Amino acid sequence: MNMPRTLAAVSLVWLLAPGASRVVLAQTPDCEALSPEKKTTAREIFSVLHPYDGCDQTFAKCLAARSPKSVVLRLASDICRQVKEGGDRKEIERNLARRAQTMLVTGPRADIVLDDAYRVGSASAPVTVVVYACARCPFCKVMVAALHDAVTDGSLAGKVRMYFRPFALKGHPGSMEGGLAFVSAAKLGRFWPYLLLVYKNYDRFCPKLLPQWAEVVGLDRMAFEREYADPNTREILVAAKQEGLRNKVHATPSIFIDGRPYVYDLTVDAVLDVLQEASEAAGR
Repeated sequence: MNMPRTLAAVSLVWLLAPGASRVVLAQTPDCEALSPEKKTTAREIFSVLHPYDGCDQTFAKCLAARSPKSVVLRLASDICRQVKEGGDRKEIERNLARRAQTMLVTGPRADIVLDDAYRVGSASAPVTVVVYACARCPFCKVMVAALHDAVTDGSLAGKVRMYFRPFALKGHPGSMEGGLAFVSAAKLGRFWPYLLLVYKNYDRFCPKLLPQWAEVVGLDRMAFEREYADPNTREILVAAKQEGLRNKVHATPSIFIDGRPYVYDLTVDAVLDVLQEASEAAGR
Protein backbone atom coordinates (compact mmCIF):
# COMPACT_ATOMS: atom_id res chain seq x y z
CA MET A 1 0.00 0.00 0.00
CA ASN A 2 1.42 3.37 -1.04
CA MET A 3 1.46 6.02 1.64
CA PRO A 4 0.24 9.59 0.97
CA ARG A 5 2.83 11.96 -0.46
CA THR A 6 3.20 13.90 2.80
CA LEU A 7 4.29 10.74 4.59
CA ALA A 8 5.99 8.92 1.75
CA ALA A 9 9.53 9.94 2.70
CA VAL A 10 9.09 9.41 6.42
CA SER A 11 12.15 8.41 8.37
CA LEU A 12 12.98 8.62 12.05
CA VAL A 13 15.65 10.62 13.80
CA TRP A 14 17.00 10.37 17.31
CA LEU A 15 16.84 13.70 19.13
CA LEU A 16 18.74 13.79 22.40
CA ALA A 17 18.34 16.15 25.29
CA PRO A 18 21.32 16.20 27.67
CA GLY A 19 20.73 13.78 30.51
CA ALA A 20 17.33 12.75 29.17
CA SER A 21 16.02 9.56 27.65
CA ARG A 22 16.09 9.33 23.93
CA VAL A 23 12.76 10.30 22.37
CA VAL A 24 11.93 9.73 18.72
CA LEU A 25 10.41 12.50 16.63
CA ALA A 26 8.71 11.65 13.35
CA GLN A 27 10.59 13.30 10.49
CA THR A 28 7.61 14.52 8.49
CA PRO A 29 7.18 17.94 6.86
CA ASP A 30 5.10 19.10 9.84
CA CYS A 31 7.68 17.92 12.37
CA GLU A 32 10.68 19.13 10.39
CA ALA A 33 9.12 22.61 10.21
CA LEU A 34 9.17 23.00 13.98
CA SER A 35 11.59 25.33 15.69
CA PRO A 36 14.01 23.74 18.19
CA GLU A 37 11.78 24.91 21.03
CA LYS A 38 8.67 23.45 19.41
CA LYS A 39 10.50 20.18 18.74
CA THR A 40 11.20 19.94 22.45
CA THR A 41 7.49 20.36 23.10
CA ALA A 42 6.66 17.68 20.53
CA ARG A 43 9.16 15.26 22.09
CA GLU A 44 7.62 15.81 25.51
CA ILE A 45 4.16 15.10 24.12
CA PHE A 46 5.35 12.00 22.27
CA SER A 47 6.82 10.68 25.51
CA VAL A 48 3.47 10.68 27.35
CA LEU A 49 0.61 10.39 24.84
CA HIS A 50 -0.55 7.17 23.19
CA PRO A 51 -1.99 6.74 19.68
CA TYR A 52 -5.53 5.36 19.70
CA ASP A 53 -4.69 2.86 16.96
CA GLY A 54 -1.69 1.09 15.47
CA CYS A 55 0.30 0.74 18.69
CA ASP A 56 -0.53 0.45 22.40
CA GLN A 57 2.55 2.27 23.74
CA THR A 58 3.56 5.93 23.82
CA PHE A 59 4.16 7.73 20.54
CA ALA A 60 7.87 7.78 21.33
CA LYS A 61 8.03 3.99 21.64
CA CYS A 62 5.71 3.43 18.70
CA LEU A 63 7.82 5.67 16.46
CA ALA A 64 10.96 3.84 17.55
CA ALA A 65 9.64 0.59 16.10
CA ARG A 66 11.35 -0.79 13.01
CA SER A 67 8.29 -0.08 10.85
CA PRO A 68 5.84 2.29 12.57
CA LYS A 69 2.23 1.90 11.45
CA SER A 70 1.00 4.53 9.01
CA VAL A 71 -1.70 5.66 11.43
CA VAL A 72 0.95 6.36 14.08
CA LEU A 73 2.97 8.43 11.63
CA ARG A 74 -0.15 10.30 10.52
CA LEU A 75 -1.15 11.12 14.08
CA ALA A 76 2.40 12.15 14.98
CA SER A 77 2.46 14.53 12.03
CA ASP A 78 -0.89 15.96 13.15
CA ILE A 79 0.51 16.53 16.64
CA CYS A 80 3.46 18.41 15.18
CA ARG A 81 1.06 20.57 13.18
CA GLN A 82 -0.81 21.45 16.36
CA VAL A 83 2.42 22.16 18.23
CA LYS A 84 3.45 24.52 15.44
CA GLU A 85 0.11 26.33 15.82
CA GLY A 86 0.71 26.81 19.53
CA GLY A 87 -1.18 23.87 21.00
CA ASP A 88 -0.09 22.63 24.40
CA ARG A 89 -0.15 19.09 25.75
CA LYS A 90 -3.62 19.30 27.33
CA GLU A 91 -5.19 20.81 24.22
CA ILE A 92 -3.54 18.26 21.94
CA GLU A 93 -4.62 15.42 24.22
CA ARG A 94 -8.23 16.63 24.00
CA ASN A 95 -7.97 16.91 20.22
CA LEU A 96 -6.54 13.40 19.98
CA ALA A 97 -9.52 12.12 21.96
CA ARG A 98 -11.91 13.91 19.58
CA ARG A 99 -10.18 12.38 16.57
CA ALA A 100 -10.41 8.97 18.22
CA GLN A 101 -14.12 9.51 18.83
CA THR A 102 -14.52 10.21 15.11
CA MET A 103 -12.53 7.15 14.01
CA LEU A 104 -13.35 4.40 16.49
CA VAL A 105 -16.54 2.42 16.06
CA THR A 106 -18.70 2.90 19.16
CA GLY A 107 -22.46 2.59 19.38
CA PRO A 108 -24.98 2.46 16.52
CA ARG A 109 -24.29 4.20 13.24
CA ALA A 110 -26.44 7.11 12.14
CA ASP A 111 -29.45 6.25 9.98
CA ILE A 112 -28.83 8.20 6.76
CA VAL A 113 -30.49 7.88 3.35
CA LEU A 114 -27.77 7.29 0.75
CA ASP A 115 -29.35 8.47 -2.48
CA ASP A 116 -27.13 7.99 -5.52
CA ALA A 117 -28.60 11.13 -7.07
CA TYR A 118 -26.50 13.01 -4.48
CA ARG A 119 -23.40 10.79 -4.67
CA VAL A 120 -20.00 11.63 -6.08
CA GLY A 121 -16.99 9.32 -6.17
CA SER A 122 -16.74 5.62 -6.96
CA ALA A 123 -19.74 3.58 -5.81
CA SER A 124 -17.31 0.84 -4.73
CA ALA A 125 -15.14 3.11 -2.58
CA PRO A 126 -14.74 1.53 0.89
CA VAL A 127 -15.32 4.72 2.89
CA THR A 128 -18.56 6.67 2.89
CA VAL A 129 -18.70 10.33 3.89
CA VAL A 130 -21.97 12.21 4.22
CA VAL A 131 -22.13 16.00 4.39
CA TYR A 132 -25.20 17.85 5.63
CA ALA A 133 -24.91 21.31 4.14
CA CYS A 134 -26.90 24.47 3.45
CA ALA A 135 -26.96 26.28 0.11
CA ARG A 136 -26.22 29.55 1.90
CA CYS A 137 -23.60 28.38 4.40
CA PRO A 138 -20.32 30.21 3.61
CA PHE A 139 -18.09 27.39 4.84
CA CYS A 140 -20.18 24.69 3.15
CA LYS A 141 -19.23 26.08 -0.25
CA VAL A 142 -15.56 25.61 0.66
CA MET A 143 -15.80 22.21 2.33
CA VAL A 144 -18.16 20.58 -0.15
CA ALA A 145 -16.19 21.76 -3.18
CA ALA A 146 -12.91 20.58 -1.66
CA LEU A 147 -14.31 17.15 -0.83
CA HIS A 148 -15.83 16.87 -4.30
CA ASP A 149 -12.45 17.52 -5.89
CA ALA A 150 -10.69 15.07 -3.57
CA VAL A 151 -13.05 12.14 -4.20
CA THR A 152 -13.34 12.65 -7.97
CA ASP A 153 -9.77 13.12 -9.17
CA GLY A 154 -7.80 14.00 -6.05
CA SER A 155 -6.16 12.16 -3.18
CA LEU A 156 -9.36 10.33 -2.17
CA ALA A 157 -10.39 9.10 -5.63
CA GLY A 158 -11.41 5.43 -5.43
CA LYS A 159 -11.10 5.54 -1.65
CA VAL A 160 -14.07 7.64 -0.56
CA ARG A 161 -17.58 8.17 -1.90
CA MET A 162 -19.49 11.25 -0.77
CA TYR A 163 -23.19 11.86 -0.35
CA PHE A 164 -24.75 15.29 0.06
CA ARG A 165 -27.75 15.83 2.33
CA PRO A 166 -29.51 19.23 2.03
CA PHE A 167 -29.97 20.92 5.38
CA ALA A 168 -31.56 24.35 5.02
CA LEU A 169 -30.84 26.69 7.94
CA LYS A 170 -33.45 29.31 8.83
CA GLY A 171 -30.73 31.76 9.83
CA HIS A 172 -29.40 31.87 6.26
CA PRO A 173 -31.59 33.95 3.91
CA GLY A 174 -32.26 32.02 0.73
CA SER A 175 -31.50 28.64 2.29
CA MET A 176 -34.93 27.18 1.55
CA GLU A 177 -34.88 28.40 -2.05
CA GLY A 178 -31.36 27.05 -2.52
CA GLY A 179 -32.32 23.73 -0.96
CA LEU A 180 -35.35 23.39 -3.24
CA ALA A 181 -33.11 24.11 -6.22
CA PHE A 182 -30.60 21.46 -5.11
CA VAL A 183 -33.35 18.83 -4.80
CA SER A 184 -34.80 19.85 -8.16
CA ALA A 185 -31.44 19.42 -9.87
CA ALA A 186 -31.00 16.03 -8.19
CA LYS A 187 -34.40 14.86 -9.44
CA LEU A 188 -33.35 15.87 -12.96
CA GLY A 189 -29.96 14.12 -12.77
CA ARG A 190 -27.61 17.13 -12.69
CA PHE A 191 -27.15 17.66 -8.97
CA TRP A 192 -23.37 18.03 -8.68
CA PRO A 193 -22.80 20.34 -11.67
CA TYR A 194 -25.64 22.51 -10.40
CA LEU A 195 -24.49 22.57 -6.77
CA LEU A 196 -20.94 23.47 -7.73
CA LEU A 197 -22.19 26.30 -9.94
CA VAL A 198 -24.42 27.68 -7.17
CA TYR A 199 -21.56 27.57 -4.67
CA LYS A 200 -19.18 29.12 -7.21
CA ASN A 201 -21.61 32.02 -7.53
CA TYR A 202 -22.19 32.20 -3.79
CA ASP A 203 -21.80 35.99 -3.61
CA ARG A 204 -24.22 36.49 -6.51
CA PHE A 205 -26.94 34.26 -5.08
CA CYS A 206 -30.49 35.33 -5.87
CA PRO A 207 -33.55 33.02 -6.07
CA LYS A 208 -34.41 34.56 -9.45
CA LEU A 209 -31.11 33.26 -10.86
CA LEU A 210 -31.70 29.62 -9.85
CA PRO A 211 -33.59 28.63 -13.06
CA GLN A 212 -30.99 30.45 -15.16
CA TRP A 213 -28.18 28.50 -13.51
CA ALA A 214 -30.11 25.29 -14.21
CA GLU A 215 -29.90 26.10 -17.92
CA VAL A 216 -26.16 26.73 -17.62
CA VAL A 217 -25.58 23.12 -16.47
CA GLY A 218 -27.75 21.70 -19.24
CA LEU A 219 -31.15 21.39 -17.58
CA ASP A 220 -34.41 22.29 -19.22
CA ARG A 221 -35.63 25.47 -17.54
CA MET A 222 -39.30 24.54 -17.61
CA ALA A 223 -38.60 21.10 -16.17
CA PHE A 224 -36.50 22.66 -13.42
CA GLU A 225 -39.19 25.21 -12.55
CA ARG A 226 -41.79 22.43 -12.51
CA GLU A 227 -39.72 20.36 -10.06
CA TYR A 228 -38.96 23.45 -7.99
CA ALA A 229 -42.70 24.11 -7.54
CA ASP A 230 -43.59 20.45 -6.96
CA PRO A 231 -44.76 19.85 -3.33
CA ASN A 232 -42.80 16.58 -3.39
CA THR A 233 -39.56 18.56 -3.75
CA ARG A 234 -40.31 20.43 -0.54
CA GLU A 235 -41.19 17.12 1.15
CA ILE A 236 -37.80 15.69 0.19
CA LEU A 237 -36.03 18.77 1.54
CA VAL A 238 -37.98 18.66 4.81
CA ALA A 239 -37.32 14.92 5.19
CA ALA A 240 -33.58 15.48 4.80
CA LYS A 241 -33.72 18.21 7.46
CA GLN A 242 -35.65 15.95 9.84
CA GLU A 243 -33.17 13.15 9.25
CA GLY A 244 -30.33 15.48 10.12
CA LEU A 245 -32.04 16.63 13.30
CA ARG A 246 -32.54 12.99 14.36
CA ASN A 247 -28.80 12.56 13.84
CA LYS A 248 -28.17 15.60 16.07
CA VAL A 249 -27.20 17.92 13.23
CA HIS A 250 -27.70 21.54 14.22
CA ALA A 251 -25.07 23.36 12.15
CA THR A 252 -23.50 23.06 8.73
CA PRO A 253 -21.40 21.55 7.43
CA SER A 254 -21.93 18.44 9.55
CA ILE A 255 -19.97 15.39 8.45
CA PHE A 256 -20.43 11.66 9.04
CA ILE A 257 -17.80 9.06 8.15
CA ASP A 258 -19.20 5.55 7.75
CA GLY A 259 -22.15 6.59 9.88
CA ARG A 260 -20.07 8.11 12.67
CA PRO A 261 -20.24 11.85 13.40
CA TYR A 262 -17.05 13.75 12.63
CA VAL A 263 -16.16 15.71 15.76
CA TYR A 264 -12.57 16.70 15.00
CA ASP A 265 -11.24 20.00 13.54
CA LEU A 266 -13.59 21.33 10.89
CA THR A 267 -10.91 22.43 8.47
CA VAL A 268 -10.47 21.06 4.98
CA ASP A 269 -6.97 19.74 5.69
CA ALA A 270 -8.06 17.98 8.88
CA VAL A 271 -11.10 16.38 7.24
CA LEU A 272 -9.05 15.16 4.29
CA ASP A 273 -6.41 13.75 6.63
CA VAL A 274 -8.99 11.84 8.70
CA LEU A 275 -10.55 10.46 5.51
CA GLN A 276 -7.11 9.28 4.38
CA GLU A 277 -6.78 7.52 7.73
CA ALA A 278 -10.19 5.92 7.27
CA SER A 279 -9.27 4.71 3.80
CA GLU A 280 -6.01 3.22 5.07
CA ALA A 281 -7.92 1.44 7.83
CA ALA A 282 -10.23 0.06 5.15
CA GLY A 283 -7.24 -1.40 3.33
CA ARG A 284 -6.93 1.00 0.40
